[in-house]
Amino acid sequence: MDPALFSRAERIAAVEVSDIVIMSEAARARRAEGHAVISLGIGEPDFNTPDHAAEAAIAAIRAHDTRYPPIAGKPELRDAVASRYEGRGRSNVIISTGSKYTLLNAFLASLNPGDEVVIPAPYWTSYSDIIRLCGGVPVFVETSGEDGFIPRADALEAAMSAKTKWMLVNFPGNPTGAVIDAAGWGMIGDILNRYPRCWLMSDEIYQHLTYGMPFLSAHDALPHLRDRILIANGVSKSYAMTGWRVGFGIGPDALIAGMTAVQAQGTSGTCSIAQAAALAAVTGPQDLLEDRRESFRKRRDLVLDHLGRMDGITCPTPQGAFYVFPSWQALTGGMTPAGKTLNSDRDFCEYILEAANVTVIPGSGFAATGHFRISYATSAEDLNEALERMAVAVAAITRP
Repeated sequence: MDPALFSRAERIAAVEVSDIVIMSEAARARRAEGHAVISLGIGEPDFNTPDHAAEAAIAAIRAHDTRYPPIAGKPELRDAVASRYEGRGRSNVIISTGSKYTLLNAFLASLNPGDEVVIPAPYWTSYSDIIRLCGGVPVFVETSGEDGFIPRADALEAAMSAKTKWMLVNFPGNPTGAVIDAAGWGMIGDILNRYPRCWLMSDEIYQHLTYGMPFLSAHDALPHLRDRILIANGVSKSYAMTGWRVGFGIGPDALIAGMTAVQAQGTSGTCSIAQAAALAAVTGPQDLLEDRRESFRKRRDLVLDHLGRMDGITCPTPQGAFYVFPSWQALTGGMTPAGKTLNSDRDFCEYILEAANVTVIPGSGFAATGHFRISYATSAEDLNEALERMAVAVAAITRP
């Protein structure tokens, strides 16, 4: 096709392919060449969907539960989700096609051109693009590993303005594994008290994956602000149901109604079979969550042990999710055995892929240069092999 026949709409002009996709495609190309690549790049649990959830989906198919679903979600699933949040009922819940679509629904329903959304960085790559697609302006607040990647009050306050419509936070966080405590939520609440026009969106998709620090939802930490809080959650991460595409939005009636109006013109609702599986997951046996959390904790510790023995790599201990976010800044400007100077996160990650056949993701893709992300949502065997290869590659870099 003649490229001149198509031009991108202005709303997507700035939307780029993410570093996660770029590195994944590079890894796929190396595999096609016969290299044994181990991916530590994708944030997807290696566990299976719980058996009782899969069986519920099969039962729904056999019962011919295959009609158009209610736009806001099946009543029984909305009720089950609402029961987890004090004071919330069915009208406070929307079921969406993944938690990413929950975010999109909310921003489409609420943002006007020029409205600002404050986001602590590092942040999940999709946040800024979704905001821009909806006509908003992302405003970033830098955080540091020394502070546990929790934003400082003065930096967060400086980012706020009369144009701020949302503050978007993610705890436990991707890519850092940051977990916030009651004091941290209190700091955020104090700022929101001074900006009554600003809403809080709390992405809590990693709720069940914390190690040592207990999880505290914005809904429970800031009860006086519930009329301005949207919780985004779902079954993808904790229940290893990424492919089912079921997310939840929990918030005030008026916002949920607006999101439902958007969803009516988008997906028209979430797959009925997937909702049956999600209902079984959230109402069925929950002991598997603790088993899987313990498995992830052991993998985290294994990764930290390997990284701690790599000269030039430093890494804070994450308290949640299934990522570590090490710094390679001490190696910036170093030279590879092939004579290439490592000047950027992409340079470093491409070198690790070429030298070690291991995929990691550049920190610049999460708005944090000098870092890279490792997902430990894979087997201990693969983690050991990948990190041993990486250690050899890192040791071969000539320090600047």
